[in-house]
Amino acid sequence: MLKFANAKINIGLHITRKREDGYHDLETIFYPVKLYDVIEVRKAEEMGLSIWNSSLVADADNLCLRAYNLLKTDYEIPLVHIDLLKNIPIGAGLGGGSSDATAVLGLLNDMFELNISTEKLKEYAAQLGADCSFFVENKAQYAEGIGTQLKDIELDLSAYHIVLVKPDIHISTAEAYRAVIPQKPEIDLRDAVKLPIQEWKYTIRNDFEFSLFEKYPLIRDIKSKLYELGAVYASMSGSGSSVFGLFEDQVDLSDLNKYAEVYPATEL
Repeated sequence: MLKFANAKINIGLHITRKREDGYHDLETIFYPVKLYDVIEVRKAEEMGLSIWNSSLVADADNLCLRAYNLLKTDYEIPLVHIDLLKNIPIGAGLGGGSSDATAVLGLLNDMFELNISTEKLKEYAAQLGADCSFFVENKAQYAEGIGTQLKDIELDLSAYHIVLVKPDIHISTAEAYRAVIPQKPEIDLRDAVKLPIQEWKYTIRNDFEFSLFEKYPLIRDIKSKLYELGAVYASMSGSGSSVFGLFEDQVDLSDLNKYAEVYPATEL
């Protein structure tokens, strides 16, 4: 059984508090986009995972295997082999690993007729990663807490061309959080996205940009270049290093190819 696991972008990301458990509270809006990994799950005599087009290691820490083992604790499911074709760049703030793991949960649920409800799938996904639950329903959602408290939000970017730019920089989540300074946002993100999109650049921010732009000026330069090319809004996604731009019209982005990989990624 085959599934396409899509990426996401973050419209705004505010780190509001460091918790006693070491995690951080945040607020953000997750938005799905059309950049996909491809996952196939099939019955097998031995458990296995093959990863194509990536340097990722197929070890026990891989989220896809952890997703299988999570369901295996509660359900009698047979051994499977998972084939993963990576297209979503890693260390990019696009949620590729989380999307892959959530796709495995869904595939196992469908293949073996486990009849796990949507809400229960979200609970399983939340055990794998803070943004995994979002990928269960794949629609614009406002997230709070560590990213697992989700609420539907009205947001439609279908009128815009979404472009992702990924420089040859890998930023781990741990690295991004080490330098971030929690702060109370000046405006509620749910109110900010109701403003005309041309005003977003003045009101909607990604808190990770402040420290990561200083360490990786190329990411800052890519964001500036997207605005020069006519983006109505541009931002780093998640904890980076990818930057996305929203354009009203298609534009020539060939100049960006010397800095990074460019991915057209219209809304899902």
